[in-house]
Amino acid sequence: MLPLSLLNKAQGHPMLIELKNGDTFNGHLVNCDPYMNVNLREVIRTSADGEKFWKIPEIYIRGSTIKYLRVPDEILDLVKEEQSRPRQNDDRRGGYRSGGMGRGDNRGGRGNSRDGKQEGFRGDRSTNAATK
Repeated sequence: MLPLSLLNKAQGHPMLIELKNGDTFNGHLVNCDPYMNVNLREVIRTSADGEKFWKIPEIYIRGSTIKYLRVPDEILDLVKEEQSRPRQNDDRRGGYRSGGMGRGDNRGGRGNSRDGKQEGFRGDRSTNAATK
């Protein structure tokens, strides 16, 4: 399970974020980006020593400062269930595609041409040198 897919499913749910400096933020996740920067709303910030509290309407937290994220168990269960279901569409990348240029299509090189005649090398060096 990837952390970003987990965070994307947790949007709108309460979560706890602890920063590397020890401060904690409890609030509802608004959104996150690929760098794990997050926006929270209805936030309660607690200082590292646990003595000071602030109520903040909305806050942006840079992903590189985050030490710990706590997501509700219901979100974990939801993501696990979704990943265990088989995928419905087969439009994923990879696999065989017809019509493309793959290996072994007899194009280029010094091998046989498509009509079976030898191309490229014509005899030994002495005959090639004489034709120059």
